[in-house]
Amino acid sequence: MTQPAHPLPAHLSRRTLIAGAAGLGLALTLPAARAAATDKITELERRHDITIGLYARNLETGATLGHRTEERFPHCSVFKALAVATLLDDRRPHQRGILERGVHYAPKSLVDYSPFMQECLDRGITPTGADVCKATLQLSDNGAGNWVLSVIDGPAGATRFVRRLGDRVTRMDRWETELNSAVPGDPRDTSSPRAIADTFTRLIIGNALRPAERRRLTTWMLGNQTSDDRFRAGLPEGWRLADKTGGGAYGVSNDVGIAWTDRNVPVVIAAFTRSDREDAPTTDPAVVAELARISAATVVSDVTIR
Repeated sequence: MTQPAHPLPAHLSRRTLIAGAAGLGLALTLPAARAAATDKITELERRHDITIGLYARNLETGATLGHRTEERFPHCSVFKALAVATLLDDRRPHQRGILERGVHYAPKSLVDYSPFMQECLDRGITPTGADVCKATLQLSDNGAGNWVLSVIDGPAGATRFVRRLGDRVTRMDRWETELNSAVPGDPRDTSSPRAIADTFTRLIIGNALRPAERRRLTTWMLGNQTSDDRFRAGLPEGWRLADKTGGGAYGVSNDVGIAWTDRNVPVVIAAFTRSDREDAPTTDPAVVAELARISAATVVSDVTIR
């Protein structure tokens, strides 16, 4: 049976679906807000000489905001959330107990920006698989991310996993740190704002993972330490955020995650930025924070842009 090109993310609760239907009335009031938001995003692109991809969705009302939602962007370290989810979902016999087992990592295997793995080596500490997954998500440790890839059959294993979730766009092709090259037009290690937002929704809000694994992934991502100047800086006070950031060459600065309002309404936001210039500086994190601010104010009715 042929599926629609962009179905509503699978596995959402009946309550969410009913609330979404009720929110159709709200959707009728959105065009003006969307137009104002699009003008702000276009101005950010012009002012910073970058290309922005954005998709935001209120998962209760169905209100959305999008800008270049179907274009491919380098995801860079955002992939690490998908890699850890792949490991959590792995039910092969030889993977049983992997989170509790010690991880032995050769010094020659370290890559740039591996603070946790380097500290473990320096102090003679043997981390557990859970420790390494946590560092992958909360510190974006590249060595830790490569260890996760090594036990899920590499980038191909993570890609197979998201395909099973229905994501036909997101792809993982290389390891850290090569995947951060972000060359314009290179389809490797890319996704679209819409596709990756839907996949994060299935993982954190839906039942793509078993309940215990979903809670573990969400808890780790709620403790992310790399988005203080990105989404966390732009979202209203009192909101919770489970997200993953990424950055690379050509000015790439990304953030993708699920935020919960102070009334516990879930909102998915995927923000990608890139430049066409190889020597472009990393996009100012304040731009990504502003995209979160604009998204919140557009898809949640009682939020105003600060």
